[in-house]
Amino acid sequence: QLQLVESGGGLVQPGDSLRLSCEAPDINNYSIGWFRQAPGKEREAVSCISKWMDYTLYTDSVKGRFTISRDNAKNAVYLQMNSLKPEDTALYTCAADATSGAACRGVDVFYDSWGQGTQVTVSS
Repeated sequence: QLQLVESGGGLVQPGDSLRLSCEAPDINNYSIGWFRQAPGKEREAVSCISKWMDYTLYTDSVKGRFTISRDNAKNAVYLQMNSLKPEDTALYTCAADATSGAACRGVDVFYDSWGQGTQVTVSS
């Protein structure tokens, strides 16, 4: 039932940065995951942030380049993406998990609500 509103995608060149936003009421009550899927590839978990205790996860390919964060005053979770590469091109979707508390999980079956997705294209 949670309405997730995503924004921030676009067409950028390699090395550029984007910040994706996921907004929802009382987003602090949910663990939030970012997923992506490129044409011909499986959906993969990119990052997640727990409902509490500051627990975060990143897939190996984005460690050191992407940062997930919360701004509860704005009811938002952000994914800051730096040093973007062509292989980052995908449809990025945020998802909410109401039950996970201290930790978050990079497995899509644990998430109940999904956003519409925002396209990120990295190309010269």
